Amino acid sequence: MAASSAGIGTLLCKNINKQIEIFYPTNRRYTWCVIRRICTSISRFRCQGQIKRKSAPKELVGVVGLEVHAQIQSITKLFSGSQVRFQAPPNSLVSFFDASLPGTLPVLNRRCVEAAVMTGLALDCVINRKSLFDRKHYFYADLPAGYQITQQRRPIAVDGTLTYSHLGGTRRNTLITKSVRIKQIQLEQDSGKSLHDDRRGQTLIDLNRAGVGLMELVMEPDMSCGEEAAAAVRELQLILQALGTCQGHMDEGQLRVDANVSVHRPGDPWGVRTEVKNINSGRNLARAIDYEIQRQVGVLKNGGTVQNETRSFDRKSGFMPEPNLPPLIVYDRPSTAPPCVHPSQVVVLEEVRAGLPELPRARRTRLVESYDILPEHSFTLVNEDGLTDYFEAVVKETKAGPRKVIGWVNQVLLGLLHHHSLSVSQSPVTPQMLAQLLNLQENGQISSSVAKQVFQELWRAPGKTAQQIIQEQDLGIVSNTTEIHRICQKVVDSHPDQVQAIRGGNKKVLNKLMGLVQKETKGRADPVLVRSILEEKTS
Repeated sequence: MAASSAGIGTLLCKNINKQIEIFYPTNRRYTWCVIRRICTSISRFRCQGQIKRKSAPKELVGVVGLEVHAQIQSITKLFSGSQVRFQAPPNSLVSFFDASLPGTLPVLNRRCVEAAVMTGLALDCVINRKSLFDRKHYFYADLPAGYQITQQRRPIAVDGTLTYSHLGGTRRNTLITKSVRIKQIQLEQDSGKSLHDDRRGQTLIDLNRAGVGLMELVMEPDMSCGEEAAAAVRELQLILQALGTCQGHMDEGQLRVDANVSVHRPGDPWGVRTEVKNINSGRNLARAIDYEIQRQVGVLKNGGTVQNETRSFDRKSGFMPEPNLPPLIVYDRPSTAPPCVHPSQVVVLEEVRAGLPELPRARRTRLVESYDILPEHSFTLVNEDGLTDYFEAVVKETKAGPRKVIGWVNQVLLGLLHHHSLSVSQSPVTPQMLAQLLNLQENGQISSSVAKQVFQELWRAPGKTAQQIIQEQDLGIVSNTTEIHRICQKVVDSHPDQVQAIRGGNKKVLNKLMGLVQKETKGRADPVLVRSILEEKTS
């Protein structure tokens, strides 16, 4: 077992070293390509918390910290009036300041400050009433000024907590809740984008993204595996979307994650870390972290040394205060702001706090307590954009209980949405249409099987109502007692063995006879009435 693990570790190390040799590890741009190859090619590992090693007295465990760059949802950039828009023509959204032309000065975007304060409050951070901007010097073609304006030394928010949940257990239906400390949230500007044309040997620069406002959220190394990290990022994504401070579309680069990964034995000092940069999906984040943990374990088991491959900038030698921006001041109340400052330029903590929306964790708790649904159901409702609102709209307009509604929403509706790659807002069946359908079932006008049939018809023909479909296809419940008696008698007469089994005490066989009656009536017979008649005829 140990030899096999060591062999796997050696193979992983050889593979990773081969990739790095090809793509030149000293170059930041090509390093990103290496990480991307790793993330998309490795097999998925299940989060285990600890990596099992029978021969060792203490098992090696992973230590994971994250740095998340969230693009602030704002019409304009952090320090200029240029618009922010995805997939605009190259270099069409660039101001003189974004291009770093001489004589241009930054003007701080108030909306970006409010977004950072709101995010900090939602994560239980301490909001620094005074924060500072620094210059972080590094030289890339897509960073015209040769430095980035950021807040690493004295950020706008510190010392927060992100509580997140994920499904675990043998059946993946146990809600596991954990938390990770937020070290700080800092405002900073994004760089531009380099487009490499390998065929022509050219690199093209698009500065549309240069100067876009970012929030960098630094998480302490409180996680142990990829699944925990992915769950934490997903919860953060939901919080940012609920706040409206970041749209969180990872495929558009609005949420980018760097992971710091190391391994150690509990009680020993932390191991040497490796930074995995620019991961753009939760699935790839989990896979990349678990792969890196396994790789480092393999290196250590084979007597090797994990190399520090972090490519971050050393702030001790590279930061200087930003001379063109005064300290950023956040005021507790409007009355505490100086009279000389225009109200449009004042960010008031009291007002931002009052405007906080319901956050994902609070929403899950409310759903469970208000509707008596299972925690895993609330998890699904909140994680799917718009599904909570859909569910509550149906509950509001139907006589059916919340547990019945949750079954329809999570199983029937969500299954079709995923099958057709649609969002909740694109559903052909509106909450009102589903509520009407459930009311018809609750009133005894249609059976449960017919209700599902009608739902499929509503999906295919959203212009019709459930009532119209039932009338057109004659799907209403069969209320003719004489006719149901006749069909039940026919089924009983044609299945003497099953009748004998029921009379012998095997009551489960009755369900089979009920199914045959429903087949004869195309699911239109009242199941309560059918059961009563069959029990009478087989007694």
